[in-house]
Amino acid sequence: MIIFYDANCPLCNAEMQHLKRADINNKIILEDLNATDFNTRFPNVDKSKAMALLHARMPSGIMIYGLDVTYQAWKTVGKYPWLKIIRLPIIRFFADCAYTFFAKYRQPISRFLMPNSQCKNNQCKTKSAGDK
Repeated sequence: MIIFYDANCPLCNAEMQHLKRADINNKIILEDLNATDFNTRFPNVDKSKAMALLHARMPSGIMIYGLDVTYQAWKTVGKYPWLKIIRLPIIRFFADCAYTFFAKYRQPISRFLMPNSQCKNNQCKTKSAGDK
């Protein structure tokens, strides 16, 4: 499974790094949408759409989106089986609405929830009190 994500989003990057640490069998490949060669390596992935909504390519070649990516990724690494609740019919609708809102405002939400984080070139770090 290849996950295409915005590594310059502190919350997004934190989740992907957490996911990768749980991926002991290396079943997930993370691809930063901000990589300079992204469009060359993945010409069939619309970067602007992927920036708006999480995208992943399954081993079968099928693309999945949004919370389907989140659910499938954690299922792939064998963690958080309770996430299947977000894919139940009625809950799915509300969860997808909440995710769409989060995805649209992920940068300001990240700055609010993680005010000491900065991300550049797939490197996120927390500023200490002495940093400027």
